[in-house]
Amino acid sequence: MRKDHSTKLHILKSLSNGEFHSGEALGEALNVSRAAIAKHIKGLSEWGIDIYRVQGRGYQLASPLQLLDEALLTASAESLVELVPVINSTNQYLLDRVAESEKGRVCIAEYQAQGRGRRGRQWISPFGSNLYLSMYWRLDAGMAAAMGLSLVIGIAAVEALEEMGIQGVKLKWPNDLYYQDKKLAGILVEMSGQAGGAAHLVIGMGLNIGMPDEQPEIDQPWTTLNQVNESLVIDRNVLATTLIQHWNSALIEYELKGLTSFVERWNRLDNFLNRQVKLLIGPREVHGVVRGIDHQGGILLETSQGLETYIGGEISLRKSD
Repeated sequence: MRKDHSTKLHILKSLSNGEFHSGEALGEALNVSRAAIAKHIKGLSEWGIDIYRVQGRGYQLASPLQLLDEALLTASAESLVELVPVINSTNQYLLDRVAESEKGRVCIAEYQAQGRGRRGRQWISPFGSNLYLSMYWRLDAGMAAAMGLSLVIGIAAVEALEEMGIQGVKLKWPNDLYYQDKKLAGILVEMSGQAGGAAHLVIGMGLNIGMPDEQPEIDQPWTTLNQVNESLVIDRNVLATTLIQHWNSALIEYELKGLTSFVERWNRLDNFLNRQVKLLIGPREVHGVVRGIDHQGGILLETSQGLETYIGGEISLRKSD
């Protein structure tokens, strides 16, 4: 059963214009006491929202908040888009609904309590700061055909950002968006299905837009879209629909043609192309120079042994020290 967050969301909607709102006025609008409003405000801070309280003036957001709009998203994306403002995980929401879903079904959230990245790592997901987006897709060719999917989604995501005037975003094999050697977004593809049958895929992305600076839980260099281009005002609804449209197109193309038409597009955007890196494969380290990807989505690494291909599994790529 989904917890009711309507009171907190109503308070946020009122505060989202960046103005001061008194506890009394907020309480009257919601038919609750000022003490109840104070309690909800405290709860909002647990979602990563910074709210000031000034005696005699009331409450104000530290910075204005642009909320996502489900009707606008559905109309613009031309596919089923469900906005669940507060959720455990957008990927898990769709994984639980695979049997009843059509291709292209999207779940989007303002806040994830249990967002996750590769290998079950936590994905930090403060409210309204970023984009947390998942899409369901069915691949009739089966699970083996899904090998290069995170690459395709990454390419589509960067091309969507470029369409919006955001330049310089690159890709890190196999599933991250980078800007100036810092992580901007992560992609997580999760699969279910039987051997010989269709593959049910849930493709998730967490994209940093305006992440608050202090995030002690994140152990690698990261950045946000509003640092990529400070003069560009990013409309999160437009960004979400542009991403959904590009993902849809890329997935249809991938079904028809496989990875072939994406190899050059990847190599144009590869953050580590012709750079020295190390691959971490369990306890092993492989050092070499990145030479792009092959037609199966494997990374091509020029090592002392010659040109080698690595694909799938528990492999991490790191910049060479």
